[in-house]
Amino acid sequence: MAKGLRLFMEALDRFGPPAWFGDRRRRPLTVTVVGAGNGGLAMAADLALTGHRVRLYNRGPERLAPVLERGGIELERGDLRPDAEGPALAVLEKVTSDPAEAVRGARLLMVVVPATGHRQVAEACAPHLSDGQVVVLNPGRTGGALEFKATLEERGCRADVVVAEASTFLFASRAVGPARAHIHGVKRQVTYAALPASRNPEVGALLDRLYPGRFVPASSVLETSLDNIGAVFHPAITLLNTGRIEDDAAGFEFYRQGASPSVSRVIEAVDTERCRVARALGVPHVTALEWMRLSYGIEARNLRDALSSNPGYAGIPAPSQLNHRYLTEDIPASLVPMASFGHLLGVPTPSIRALIDLASAIHGVDYFTVGRTVERLGLTGPTAADIMAQVLEGSAVA
Repeated sequence: MAKGLRLFMEALDRFGPPAWFGDRRRRPLTVTVVGAGNGGLAMAADLALTGHRVRLYNRGPERLAPVLERGGIELERGDLRPDAEGPALAVLEKVTSDPAEAVRGARLLMVVVPATGHRQVAEACAPHLSDGQVVVLNPGRTGGALEFKATLEERGCRADVVVAEASTFLFASRAVGPARAHIHGVKRQVTYAALPASRNPEVGALLDRLYPGRFVPASSVLETSLDNIGAVFHPAITLLNTGRIEDDAAGFEFYRQGASPSVSRVIEAVDTERCRVARALGVPHVTALEWMRLSYGIEARNLRDALSSNPGYAGIPAPSQLNHRYLTEDIPASLVPMASFGHLLGVPTPSIRALIDLASAIHGVDYFTVGRTVERLGLTGPTAADIMAQVLEGSAVA
């Protein structure tokens, strides 16, 4: 009897319920959220509170200890539920630093770690993945799915696992305590793509059961990789406010105060170069200003006005130091691959390269050497058509 029930529940996770169960999008899934940082805590709590069976995995146990001690994660839902009275406690199915416990039996893995950790997560999960599981990077930044899939193959994973990536993280959220998260805002829509793109429907069906209507398919992981708006916003605002970050003990609001008119013009230059690279690859894309309208419903004349008027960005503080993921992640895993694509295709990216050079000088690291280049992502071929064919056919991994 117990075995039969277990098999039935596994079938529900994998194939969804039969028609007589009602709206399949509302049926619970077994989901492993990888990462117990700002985004991971928020997503794990949110999914648990909406009825899904949630496991939280983190490579180190330190961030998990407060969750275990509290018995769950307290979530302040902010814009998501403005009528809520105080935080809600989300109880999770499992909290673990053991990758085997986290992965086995989960239908979907939502990876919410900095892009610089994607390779390590793939290495940890590779021995435990099985046919039919889906891994979604939230987000992949630029080239995340390609790197993750290549790492699985390097580690000898032969399971039929679909690796996908989102273009950005669904929430604007922050951890406001060891076992407490706050969701400041929720994007109206986020694009995603599977590797290969022919498996988009499979991934989309699962994401729709978590967040109906929020995730929309992109043409390929090249589109999601170049629809990386964090790469446009984060490094420029951080690097052009270095003095303020290092010397202003009181801090400031990152988006609303850090994106001054001059800083916003640099952001627009970076965005223009990103769009030129996308056009050279033949990848659908929108400007950062249009993305603000689609994601948050912000109508504005320019990026300065859009950033300063977005209620989802209200109260989000600037980093207190320069050793922050806005540089350590967004430079090597976002801007370097964009510049690398530009170099391959003959598209100049002077503003992007200037930010990479500045970050390299500040950190004493040659980010062009350690970052994600076209070669490291396993993409080959001299033309945009060659690269696109590899990604669409799923053969882009060396």
